[in-house]
Amino acid sequence: MYDLLDEAAARARRYLEGLGQRPVAPAGAALAGLRALDEPLPEQPSDPAQTLALLDAAVSPATMAMAGPRFFGFVIGGALPVTLAANWLAAAWDQNAALYEVTPGVSHLEEVALRWLLELLELPPGSGAGFVTGATVANFTALAAARHAVLARAGWNVEAHGLFGAPPIAVIAGEEAHPTLLKSLGMLGLGRARLLRAAVDGQGRMRADALPTFEPPAIVCLQAGNVNTGAFDPFAALIAAAHARGAWVHVDGAFGLWARASATLRALTAGMEQADSWATDAHKWLNVPYDSGIAFCRDAHALRAAMAITAEYLPTESQHRNPCDFTPELSRRARGVEVWAALRSLGRAGLAELIERNCRQARRLAAGLRAAGFEILNEVVLNQVLVAFGDAERTRRVIASLQEDGTCWCGATVWQGRTAMRISICSWATTAADIERSLAAMLRAAA
Repeated sequence: MYDLLDEAAARARRYLEGLGQRPVAPAGAALAGLRALDEPLPEQPSDPAQTLALLDAAVSPATMAMAGPRFFGFVIGGALPVTLAANWLAAAWDQNAALYEVTPGVSHLEEVALRWLLELLELPPGSGAGFVTGATVANFTALAAARHAVLARAGWNVEAHGLFGAPPIAVIAGEEAHPTLLKSLGMLGLGRARLLRAAVDGQGRMRADALPTFEPPAIVCLQAGNVNTGAFDPFAALIAAAHARGAWVHVDGAFGLWARASATLRALTAGMEQADSWATDAHKWLNVPYDSGIAFCRDAHALRAAMAITAEYLPTESQHRNPCDFTPELSRRARGVEVWAALRSLGRAGLAELIERNCRQARRLAAGLRAAGFEILNEVVLNQVLVAFGDAERTRRVIASLQEDGTCWCGATVWQGRTAMRISICSWATTAADIERSLAAMLRAAA
C-alpha cells in the first residue's frame, strides 16, 4: 500500500510542477486520450499500480489547469500547498465527520475553524455554521434555516408539516442574483419563478429604493460580489428596510464575503454583519481544495432545527457540536480540515495580502486593456474585470483565440446586454509576471 501512496505523491508532484508551463486548457490529443478509459468492466482484479498509471496517463493531460496561476475563467482559487497536504492527510484519516463522540479530532478542529472564521469575517459571535460542498449548498443550508425561522414566527413547523398549507413566503432577490441562489430556492420548494425581483444599477447592485412591497413571512436575498462585476449591494440600507418589514436577510457572499478579511476592502461590505445568514465558498478566495462551502447563521438554533438528524442507533448526545446537526449530510468528510490549515498557515495578515494582491492584479489587467483601447465595462472594485473588444462577434473571436493560445484561460459572459470577456483573479499562485504574460496574450488575441 505504501509504495502505491508514494507513487501517487510522485505523480501528483510531477503534475503540479508542470502547471506553469503547460497550456491552461487541455489539448485535443489529451481529450482524445480519454478514450483509453472506455473499456469493459473488468471481471478480475488487477494491479492497483496499473490503475493509478492509467488514471495519470489518461486524465492528468485532459484536465483544465485550474490549480495553476493563469486560470481566470471562474471565481475559483488554486489549492494552497498546506491545504492540499492537509487534504491528503485527512483522506488517510478517512473520518465520517458527523458526530463529535465518534470523530472528536476533526469535529473539534471544525469548532476551532468556525470560531476563527467568525472572528476573521467579523460576523456575530455565537453564529452557527455548516461546512458543506460549495455556494449552492451553502445557500441551500442557510435558506433552509431562514425558511424554518420565518415560518416558525408564523406558527408553522415546516420540518414536521412541510409546505403543504403553510403560509406563503415572499422571497425577494435582485435582478442579477446568482443562479445557484435560484437553484437553492427551487430545491427548498420556495420556487424560482415566483421570486419578487428588485431592480439593479449599472454595476448589478440592488437599488436601495427598489425593494418591492411584501408582507412577512419573507426572505430578502442580497449579494456580496456580483459574479460579473464584483459589486456589492448597499447592505446597510437594504437590511434595515427588510428588517423593518419583518424579513430574514440572507447574503450570498460566495467570494465577496472574503473582502471582510481585508482592512482596505472591508468598507465594501459595510452593514453586511447585520444580516441573518451568509453563504460563501472556501475553495474560492481561501484557496482550499474542493469541495468546501460554508453556511453561517446568526441564529444557530434555526440552523440546527432545519438540519439536525436523530436516530436510535446514533450517539447524538454530546456536550459538543455535532457537525451533522448543521449540514444536509449525515455522512460527510471533514471539510473543516483544509479551512483550519489555510487559516493557521496564512493568518489574518497572509489572507488579507492574498486578497489584496489579486485585486491589484485585476486593476493592472484592466488598466493595460484600457490603455490598449479596449472597453472595461465595470468598476474594478474587487477581482473581476469585464472587457469588450468591440461588438459581440469580435469579442467572442478574441476569447476563442485567447483560449486556443493557452497562455491563460478566460470565458465569455453577457452582462446587461453586452458580450464581454470575464476575468476572475482568485489564486494564491498568480504572480505579477503571470499578469504581464496574460496581458500580452490578450493583446495578441485582440490583434
